[in-house]
Amino acid sequence: MAIAMAAGVQAQGLKDAYKDYFSVGVAVNMRNLGNDKHVDIIKKNYNSITAENDFKPQSVQPSEGQWNFRNADAIANFCRENGIKLRGHCLAWHSQVGQWMFQGANGGQATKEELYARMKTHITTVMQRYKDIIYCWDVVNEAVTDDADATDPLRRSQWKQIAGGDEFIRKAFEFAHEADPDALLFYNDYNAAVPAKRDKIYNMVKEMKAAGVPIDGIGMQGHFNVYEPSLEDIEAAIVKYSEIVDHIQFTELDIRLNREMGGQLNMNRQGEELTPEKKQMFDDKYTGFFEILRRHADVIDVVTFWNVTDADSWVGVSNYPLLFDRDANPKDTYYKIRDFKPTKVEKKAAKKSIKKAANRAPDAKAALAKMNFGK
Repeated sequence: MAIAMAAGVQAQGLKDAYKDYFSVGVAVNMRNLGNDKHVDIIKKNYNSITAENDFKPQSVQPSEGQWNFRNADAIANFCRENGIKLRGHCLAWHSQVGQWMFQGANGGQATKEELYARMKTHITTVMQRYKDIIYCWDVVNEAVTDDADATDPLRRSQWKQIAGGDEFIRKAFEFAHEADPDALLFYNDYNAAVPAKRDKIYNMVKEMKAAGVPIDGIGMQGHFNVYEPSLEDIEAAIVKYSEIVDHIQFTELDIRLNREMGGQLNMNRQGEELTPEKKQMFDDKYTGFFEILRRHADVIDVVTFWNVTDADSWVGVSNYPLLFDRDANPKDTYYKIRDFKPTKVEKKAAKKSIKKAANRAPDAKAALAKMNFGK
């Protein structure tokens, strides 16, 4: 299989340029699907889609037993019609989830048994509805604390309070595996390359996998900025996580001009000035990041940009975060990433990735079939 660009043939889009390395995805919303220019960008560049918000718990089940699949169905049908595979995001999260999940029948806090019963119903219903098109799920999202000095690795969420610890994470993965044994299951979090948080995630996933919890991979969100995390920390995290999982995905990629990172978002922040220095920092961060990804193509499945253009980015158009500007035109950075010339190390990683996929264990064939994008 030829390495993209090796023969000097210009790729038509990102998915073509990286076809021998990993799949390239994008997060979409209903506005994107109603915009012809955005749809053209999606079809040309991406072979994996994540729904930005329309599969989140609050969106699909705002009240217990009241399901709203309208937007989720529309995005799933768009993927079916265009031969694009779909990432599931997400099943259990402390945010964008109805408070009914945590309230007991008597009006107080739900019992652990009530919480797990609701969790299982939600996970089973959603996963089975889309098991033909969704190849992997962010099962648990952002459960680890940002406090570098904390001895308890988990954030103080209502999930943890009711469960009394990390049992809710274990249960979520068990329920997800029961609902769709062929789907790849991920723990997903931001700041996953920051050493203190990286080690908490690593230790948690390692211990759970050793206990038989069916975690297949780690999702590194990738809400970076031009200053941090360093490229060295990003690569170190990939190497460390690859010790315990076979699948690493960058699930929510954007790069801001300011110093906010991860889940930080100051809605009252003044706009950033795109100086020549900032533009160079932006180019260097994106191109350096993709060089790292190509070096580790044997463990990277998918890289997903979070939104189509700067205009609809959750971090604000003034942060210049994506490869397409506010008018949906590709930036210079887009071409630098697309039209790369692979090094010997990158070619070797791509060949290892292809060989690894070909030699998977028989019980992984169904999951691989779901990841056979090819379009």
